[in-house]
Amino acid sequence: MFEFLRTRRAEGTRTSSFPKGEPDFPDRFRGRPALDCGDCGDAPCPECSESIPTALVRRGGDRRAMLDLGACLFSPEEASGRAGCGVRFTHDHRMASRTRDSLVTPDGEAQLAAALDARMRSLFGRSLRLRSVVAGSCNGCESELNALGNVVFDMGRFGVQFVASPRHADGIVITGAVNANMCEALERTYAAVPDPRLVIAVGACAASGGPFRGSPEIAGGVPERIPVDLWIPGCPPHPFTVLDGLLRLLGRLA
Repeated sequence: MFEFLRTRRAEGTRTSSFPKGEPDFPDRFRGRPALDCGDCGDAPCPECSESIPTALVRRGGDRRAMLDLGACLFSPEEASGRAGCGVRFTHDHRMASRTRDSLVTPDGEAQLAAALDARMRSLFGRSLRLRSVVAGSCNGCESELNALGNVVFDMGRFGVQFVASPRHADGIVITGAVNANMCEALERTYAAVPDPRLVIAVGACAASGGPFRGSPEIAGGVPERIPVDLWIPGCPPHPFTVLDGLLRLLGRLA
């Protein structure tokens, strides 16, 4: 026992200082995507949407390229466009937004989540209980949500915890592409949460269907009949991305 205590003391504090200071990411970290059109002359250009093999890049109303952060899979292939006309990944972990449309941007700069109104902040600002709904997921997003409870991220220090029953929750966290077998379960869970309630969509699958986009077996993300208060893109999102979105929603970050 004494040896354990001695070792633990030597290790020091492992909990991240976030949100004080910027998180330190390794070089391999893929954060917010950005259009890299230095050689196009008219950035962003229509050719970008033809050089990227995923739904990350789409055509806007003026036929210019738009980045859909909600459809980004953060894969190496998405950064494999032709030289001078493609996508690069930054180290910016901040991507969560209040609306789905805000994740579609011409340069990758997302409109970061605004805080809830004063009444909702007074209810949830210091104590937020969430029920997780896994609606057809590969468990990648769930692994990152589980990491929020470890000693490094320690989501509980912000008053945010996961609970077992929707009747004890203030809102739900939805992960997965919402397959046919989970649609009813998701709607029943949402209905079981007492008003007022929050809905948080986590991951590319919940936002757009992810790699399963277009399949007849899925709803292509959270159905429109369930109003979402916070969209957190990623495949899967980093725990700091989730924390940043939650704290902005609760008015704990500017």
